[in-house]
Amino acid sequence: MDEENPTEARTRGVRRSGSREAIVEAAGRLFLGRGFGAVSMDELAEAAGVARRTLYNQFSSKEEIFREMLGKVAAELEDRFPPGLETQGDVEDVLRRIAGIILDLHTNADYLGFLRMVVADSRQFPWIAEAFGAVMEPQTRRLVSYLALMTALGILDCPDPELAAHQFMGMLNEFSLWPVLIGRDTLNVAAERLVDETVRMFLRRYGAQRADGRAQTGRGRPGQARRQAV
Repeated sequence: MDEENPTEARTRGVRRSGSREAIVEAAGRLFLGRGFGAVSMDELAEAAGVARRTLYNQFSSKEEIFREMLGKVAAELEDRFPPGLETQGDVEDVLRRIAGIILDLHTNADYLGFLRMVVADSRQFPWIAEAFGAVMEPQTRRLVSYLALMTALGILDCPDPELAAHQFMGMLNEFSLWPVLIGRDTLNVAAERLVDETVRMFLRRYGAQRADGRAQTGRGRPGQARRQAV
């Protein structure tokens, strides 16, 4: 058998990669616009501009396409919450950075559209909620672990770091996410002020008590925190 020309192999690989990307992009448009359950594989092939056979060569089902989309969401989250974020300053600095990233994510139209689809389709397809939760969980675990570490160092006092992490995210979601998802008007609060008030309230509750009985501001022992968090 003749060996395949390397140039032809690379060209075919590019076409295959391009087809796969086109399918995922088309799925994003159709799933977000009409819902996961309302879109057929034939419609996906037509929207992507590929033959039905090409579609099935790339993906065996809509679920596989959706999971590929989830992979892209996971990659974006990793980019937004880079490694070492927890070491960039003291507790107050880190919490402000995390809060700012969360609020910025809530302004991303693609992310909001994807989340709307997850909420709308999860009742009919429970695995969608489970799969989306699995993508979000690593970043949540990072925050939980960070709060636990700061508590161990005596900088914070979070008896239940998981509860504290969800409270922190919940304060932000209440103002910048849930109103958008359910079509309510959001309060006219600047992002900077929302970050400031959220971090202030969080540290008032979870800042370790000083000798005078008052909560620390989160500015204590930053050098040790950075070394321990690496």
